[in-house]
Amino acid sequence: MIPIGDNVFLFAQKKPYVTYILIGIIIGLFLWELKLELGNELGYTISKLGLIPAGITNALTAAISGNPAAWVAVIMSSTGIFTGMFLHSSFAQILGNLLFLWVFGNTLEKIIGHHRFLLLYLTSGIFTGIFQIFTEPNLTVPIIGANGAIASIIGAYIFKFPKVKIDSVLPLLIVFIPVEIPAFYYIFWWFIQQIFYGIGSLNIPPLGANQFSIGYWMQGIGMLFGAVYIRFIQSR
Repeated sequence: MIPIGDNVFLFAQKKPYVTYILIGIIIGLFLWELKLELGNELGYTISKLGLIPAGITNALTAAISGNPAAWVAVIMSSTGIFTGMFLHSSFAQILGNLLFLWVFGNTLEKIIGHHRFLLLYLTSGIFTGIFQIFTEPNLTVPIIGANGAIASIIGAYIFKFPKVKIDSVLPLLIVFIPVEIPAFYYIFWWFIQQIFYGIGSLNIPPLGANQFSIGYWMQGIGMLFGAVYIRFIQSR
């Protein structure tokens, strides 16, 4: 199932500028990754900018044990929680995330506004990153991708529009069949498509990125975060 749009009619046709900017940044950084891959520099860059739970937990353990200098390492290694959400490890991952960002983020931003949408994107990405550290504190493979942030957008959208139909296409060999699918079903499809995010993987030595594990699936906690977020701003 490939989402291509929705049937939500909005009287106020605001331009989703934040969605446009996020898509532009992610595409620009992915092109930069491809350039680094050609120069055999991608592995080093991902190890510096990606989220590595073991690096943070080891530094934090040393700092708590009484090594003041280790707090610097905690701060430096923790930046990967933020920077990692703008990088991607494969063509399938970036295409899937951008497609969901465009379809669901487009409408959601128009409804809640630019600032609240950006706040949702950034805070959910950081929250899911922290959650992954607690889930797999000894993981040494970098985690990158906007999966957690995109999941929160899906969660917020479906909480707001549980019965909306999503315009989709269903690939059948070389034929694409247009269909309308209830937005709720994309909760399940988002989890299923995680299996295919390794397609077209970039060469990221020495261990690659986004090890397929429980922690990787836990980015789905972003869906719950998005639903709680939209419920909170609606009540104010």
